[in-house]
Amino acid sequence: MAPKKAKRRQQQGEGGSSNVFSMFEQSQIQEYKEAFTIIDQNRDGIISKDDLRDVLATMGQLNVKNEELEAMVKEASGPINFTVFLTMFGEKLKGADPEDVIVSAFKVLDPEATGFIKKEFLEELLTTQCDRFTAEEMTNLWAAFPPDVAGNVDYKNICYVITHGEEKEE
Repeated sequence: MAPKKAKRRQQQGEGGSSNVFSMFEQSQIQEYKEAFTIIDQNRDGIISKDDLRDVLATMGQLNVKNEELEAMVKEASGPINFTVFLTMFGEKLKGADPEDVIVSAFKVLDPEATGFIKKEFLEELLTTQCDRFTAEEMTNLWAAFPPDVAGNVDYKNICYVITHGEEKEE
């Protein structure tokens, strides 16, 4: 039974890995590669529990429990090489709410159903409610999704990018 299970896992991994590179733009893949290299502290091509402990320590998190590190590593089905690392991010992106659910949430803020929200209103919500955005995060948001000349933000485009990872072709 074990060989069949291993064979099935290998087939699933191969199917996912061949497609994972098509989920991201080349620039995104390069950014993930840089992140992988930073996390892979011992440069052996595999992210281990020790690598995670070391990189977290460099960020000031010194008392991370073994159980937490083990849970992180166990999120992967096997050793975390770059392809597995990229696949894990792809799966996390796929795990986002469907586009229609996110659009519906924005529609609550758009009673006239225009498809737009005023920049000032959205910025106020994002900087004063729940997980508050920092000034830098707001700057990044407006750089990625600039409002039109009237100060309107196209929330349907934001929803598309959240769920698909790139802007729609117009």
